[in-house]
Amino acid sequence: MRVAIVGAGIGGLTLALALRQHGIEAQVFEQAPELREVGAAVALSANGTRLLERLGLREELAAHAATPTELIYRHWRDGGRLAAHPVGSWYRERFGYPFYGIHRVDFQRVLGTAWGFDQVRTACRVRGVVERPEGVRLELPDGPSDPADVVVGADGAHSTVRQWLTGAADAVYSGTSGFRGLVPTARLGMLPDPQAIQFWVGPGGHLLHYPIGSGEVINFLAVVEGPAHWTAPNWVLPTAPAENLAAFAEWHPAVRTMIAEGAQPQRWALFSHPPLNHWSRGRVVLLGDAAHAMLPHHGQGANQTIEDAVTLADCLAEARPGELEAALRRYEALRRTRTRQVARSSWVTSGLLHLPDGPAARQRDRDLADLPANFGWIHDFDAQRA
Repeated sequence: MRVAIVGAGIGGLTLALALRQHGIEAQVFEQAPELREVGAAVALSANGTRLLERLGLREELAAHAATPTELIYRHWRDGGRLAAHPVGSWYRERFGYPFYGIHRVDFQRVLGTAWGFDQVRTACRVRGVVERPEGVRLELPDGPSDPADVVVGADGAHSTVRQWLTGAADAVYSGTSGFRGLVPTARLGMLPDPQAIQFWVGPGGHLLHYPIGSGEVINFLAVVEGPAHWTAPNWVLPTAPAENLAAFAEWHPAVRTMIAEGAQPQRWALFSHPPLNHWSRGRVVLLGDAAHAMLPHHGQGANQTIEDAVTLADCLAEARPGELEAALRRYEALRRTRTRQVARSSWVTSGLLHLPDGPAARQRDRDLADLPANFGWIHDFDAQRA
């Protein structure tokens, strides 16, 4: 079996490693001229780390990641604890595997080293897909690729393969946008519990932050309502420091300091993809954000992509000759409901995090006290067992 993977991000490289475990040949194509990750950080929960450990990455991940001490929800203005839950050893005992915060660059390096950077074909921007009886070819700048039995679109939320498969760009704007950044912990003297993963929640916005690496750096995402409409095609617009801070003018000093010290000069619109009825067409299939880009409020984008990759590899490994399309449909059936549930829950959570002070916010805070019971279904999940 020959599998062509479009995209050398988290999903593409995880799939390549999982296929290698099954002895299946894979070729990875990346449009960038060199393999490098952008962005800030990744939260890896137990449903993702259990699969990565089975791929033999346990020691490498532990060496580059931080384990938060607690999960804390705080009041936007006074910083008071609304709810708190231990993470650390309690989380590992509860869910069987650790929770990690890791810089995207380090995570990309772990995956790329395990696969082999020289095994990725870079500067290969896919222009189209052509199905023929002898196999599926990718249309590349220097001509068509060798035929593959299966093509996997792991090329992110702006997927070329998705557009070929669906014929439309169908992302939905959530009405919210965010500012991202990284700040050395030493600059955040007013920040309580810097080694915890924390949500500061308030009217019209929230701030999420957690430690990464050795714990000396804090990764954050500050989310606000608006703008009402978004027309920039790449979901990103330049912004000024004053704009970043304006929405948080009345918030706790620790929040304002974090944004002032580390916000990147960009504003990200938060989009998601509506659920697809079919993730595949013939012998071409989607994975990760290409199939189900979701809002980040459960920290599940990377974890759902990892679940997809391992499930797809297992389905292909069990496929008999002549049954590849059936294997892709089985993969869809195993993943469709799960990813829709997580995506829907993340969308609903966005509104709950932005409630003004009042009865609805107090009810939310009571629900947050039962967080392990309410959201354990996300972290407990074992994609291979399922």
